[in-house]
Amino acid sequence: MFKKASFSLSVLALLFTSQVSLAKPHYNVDDYYQVTKEGRIYIFDDYKTYASFNQVGETAYRLTRIGAGPKGETIVFGLRKQDKKMRSGLGSVALYEGTAEGITDGFYGEVVDEGRIYVFSEWADLKSFLSVGEAPYRFTQIGSGPKGETVVYVLNKGNKKKQPTALMLAFSKKHNK
Repeated sequence: MFKKASFSLSVLALLFTSQVSLAKPHYNVDDYYQVTKEGRIYIFDDYKTYASFNQVGETAYRLTRIGAGPKGETIVFGLRKQDKKMRSGLGSVALYEGTAEGITDGFYGEVVDEGRIYVFSEWADLKSFLSVGEAPYRFTQIGSGPKGETVVYVLNKGNKKKQPTALMLAFSKKHNK
């Protein structure tokens, strides 16, 4: 009797776990935006939310993690209205935590820190920049940001000898320059 009950529970557990899957990022993982401002790190995976933040200085909907940053900063994930009640499956969270990777082709990212806008065309470059804090290969334009910031187009060994015209165009389109 005990063996039958144990076997039945094992089968039920197996069926249950085979139906459960990890939540995939709700948003796309083809873009990533991060802004360090006033002791907080704001992270977005939706350009409209990021652009609104740049205009207003805050996000209407957010997921906040106090003291969760690398130096004890508060992390604020900017959310869209329809996602304000979500606590899992968010692309920005998955990218930041390293449980998801940005797409290989067509990725776009920006990191704003200390008056500079770092612009990326590859997730691997952005991830490396976030861990090291430096971009060994770059193309810099002083004062060319929307508010006069320095814009740093981050390159890598594969494209370090070329002017990043496609990335510059993508940045200009996003910022109406």
